[in-house]
Amino acid sequence: MQELEKLKYPIGKYTPPVNIDAQQIQLWIDDLANFPQEIAKITSSLSEVDLEIPYRPDGWTARQVIHHLADSHINAYTRVHLTLTEENPTIRQYFEDKWAELADGKTGNIHLSIAILKAIHDRLVFLLRTLKSSDFERTYFHPEAKKEFTLGYLIGNYAWHGKHHLAHIKSTIK
Repeated sequence: MQELEKLKYPIGKYTPPVNIDAQQIQLWIDDLANFPQEIAKITSSLSEVDLEIPYRPDGWTARQVIHHLADSHINAYTRVHLTLTEENPTIRQYFEDKWAELADGKTGNIHLSIAILKAIHDRLVFLLRTLKSSDFERTYFHPEAKKEFTLGYLIGNYAWHGKHHLAHIKSTIK
């Protein structure tokens, strides 16, 4: 059981600091800025056979993980915009497991999702670097978790999310 948990969360679960400060947010923004290049680099040597290897028993294939990253980070981009333009918006959840089973997530060309990640992250990082500290205190409501989160929390969560799935892809390479 513990081994399966390590395969699911190779870098541990996301645990944000108690106080999210401006310095931490800038580190997370830097992580988001670097992520598309990291994913492009790590996937550049993967063969079509490698892309079909699941990162754990009953887990997604490397290909599905890459497409999931694009799907998820598109949602992050939308959530950031909603949080900045509405008062405590309720974000829309999505069924990532069902998305991963669609044809584009299961068999699609990974370079399309890597291009999406590059574009989304370029836009997102540009926007985040223009915000005031108080903007990161803005909140949204997550219906699945049934609680409010700050924009700062969301930025940290997605910086972690990229590293989390990079570790999954690295484990399939081994």
